[in-house]
Amino acid sequence: MLPPPRVTIEVPLLSLGDGPAAFEALGSYVDALRRPRGLHMTLLHVGILEDFAADVAAWTKGFTSKDSALERTASWLRGLPVLEGFTASAQRLLVLGGGRVSGLEVEAPQAVRDFQLSLVVALHGLLDDLAVDNIDDFILSSPALGYRSPHWVPHVAVGRPKTRRERTIVIEPLALEFGASRIRNEWALDGVELTP
Repeated sequence: MLPPPRVTIEVPLLSLGDGPAAFEALGSYVDALRRPRGLHMTLLHVGILEDFAADVAAWTKGFTSKDSALERTASWLRGLPVLEGFTASAQRLLVLGGGRVSGLEVEAPQAVRDFQLSLVVALHGLLDDLAVDNIDDFILSSPALGYRSPHWVPHVAVGRPKTRRERTIVIEPLALEFGASRIRNEWALDGVELTP
């Protein structure tokens, strides 16, 4: 049986540099180069919905039930605005995730950063509606949300670092084209029963 999917708001990477050769050249810097088809930049990580709802229920000591948190979060996700596609660039590879991931640092336009901030503000609003107190503490401690730092580094994970030592590699600048934002694993919302 497959594990439950993680839900995120992301923008898919449609093109990188001059094409496939530019992406394959990244293989000289990283191991286990990912397939280009699934590359994306995450704007907001929500995690496994059932786990997130359980975190809310535990934090509120049952004042907000798991079922209520699940339903309201699914509805909230479907109501989020869409960020239109955009272009960006990258000229550095970063080591992320405690040394497990190598990612292109995306030099995103200010409008993208503003949109990502608006998602965080909207998440605060959702958590307030779910009767979560000390919202920033909840965000940083919820295992489902998975945030261990309040700092967001826009990036596209491309592989595994050749070394786990934290370092930055400067590469030839790459033009990036992203598509419109979407809910990754949106199908996971279909099983959530909404109370009329």
